[in-house]
Amino acid sequence: MATSYRNFIDGTFSDVVTAETFEIVNPATEQVIGEAPDTCAAEVDRAVQAAKLAQAGWEKLPPQARAGYLRQISAKIRQNVNRIAETITREQGKPMGLSSMEVNFTADYIDYMAEWARRIEGEIIASDRPNETIMLFRKPIGVTAGILPWNFPFFLIARKLAPALVTGNTVVIKSSEETPINAYLFSELLADLDLPAGVVNILSGRGATTGDALSRHKDVGLVSFTGSVATGARIMEAAAKNLTRVNLELGGKAPAIVLADADIDLAAKAVYDSRVLNSGQLCNCAERIYVERSVVEEFSAKLTEHMKATRYGDPLADRDVAMGPLINRAGRDKIEKLVDAARRDGAEVLTGGRVADRKGWHFEPTVLAGCTSDMAVMRDEIFGPVVPVQAIDSLDEGIALANDSEYGLTSSIFTRSLGAAQQAMRELRFGETYINREHFEAIQGFHAGRRKSGIGGADGKHGLYEYTETHIVYMQG
Repeated sequence: MATSYRNFIDGTFSDVVTAETFEIVNPATEQVIGEAPDTCAAEVDRAVQAAKLAQAGWEKLPPQARAGYLRQISAKIRQNVNRIAETITREQGKPMGLSSMEVNFTADYIDYMAEWARRIEGEIIASDRPNETIMLFRKPIGVTAGILPWNFPFFLIARKLAPALVTGNTVVIKSSEETPINAYLFSELLADLDLPAGVVNILSGRGATTGDALSRHKDVGLVSFTGSVATGARIMEAAAKNLTRVNLELGGKAPAIVLADADIDLAAKAVYDSRVLNSGQLCNCAERIYVERSVVEEFSAKLTEHMKATRYGDPLADRDVAMGPLINRAGRDKIEKLVDAARRDGAEVLTGGRVADRKGWHFEPTVLAGCTSDMAVMRDEIFGPVVPVQAIDSLDEGIALANDSEYGLTSSIFTRSLGAAQQAMRELRFGETYINREHFEAIQGFHAGRRKSGIGGADGKHGLYEYTETHIVYMQG
């Protein structure tokens, strides 16, 4: 019998008020491991009203008091790392080491945001009038909503929750329908604390029901979403009715440029690390590789060695695998179609290229050589362990091809030339550029994209201030 999970509303676990539920499946075994409610609009409203009622009192607390609650949450997380990590691995499919890292990183992130309690700053602005003081305050928005993806489901709770709470907002979180169990565990940790009721509410549900109701709710002041471009556009459309703010981290098609003067061993390993992490299911990992023609064979051969050596499988049955399954059959089938199309269009499969012959949604680690910019595999988001490589003749060509994309989240360059690195910094039109390293952001940075990769951003000071609005006061003395 599958375990049934409940919502966390107004400080308590709520019985399901709708008959609609959905199954949760282990992607490595294809077995049903639970079921969760597809929360209806009425239940969403109850959660939002609880958050709205709690917000006034929460805002009145000194920021350092709010930070104290955040530190209680992070301490609870650290006491339950193994239990949470195993749950993430079971419902999402990443290796246990990566799941444990995600849990610890979540606690670190919450602590980092708690440190901002004494650093939230306004401004004093010079006035044109005698005896007048102009002051700019940063104040909370009110009720914020966080709609989560499935690829780093536990960490994304913190990314939506911690900056909201420390700045005085309350929050309603919707977990991904693929991975709601870890969010339920997060709720259990909250229930053991003395956090005021209604400050954090956690719901499960599908995007078309629960997510839509949250996005169009008149009492939600900000919707923060991480996921696909198509879903982000629907959220933006739903939020537009009430002119609700949106913060959207969407898709990516990150280019990596490898020049002839690069450390080829470093470049191949960095691209590999970026691509195989979480089975390539990251919006910021290297998705298309542009290599100067004189070193493209050397680079491709070394990358292929890494990919061939990748151990993959059920991460709970084999704790030493480097890669688990894709999240579901649809994700695996999409990758198979992209690889098959590239092969038909003339790409050479150096390794992999097939659905793995085993239980679960596995796809072989794959390297494609001889790719061209008109291939779908070089233009569409793959979100899997496939690396397409295209030869280029210059840095200028590499930058032009890199920028020729509807996405604009992350990018990278591998070179020993300071001039080439500086040119890339100037000319690459992406929210992030990594130089001589894998794609992976820092919590004190600012993770933000351009074009269809999103609106707004997360992390660091600038991510914190996404959860505030300004209030100008003109005080005549």
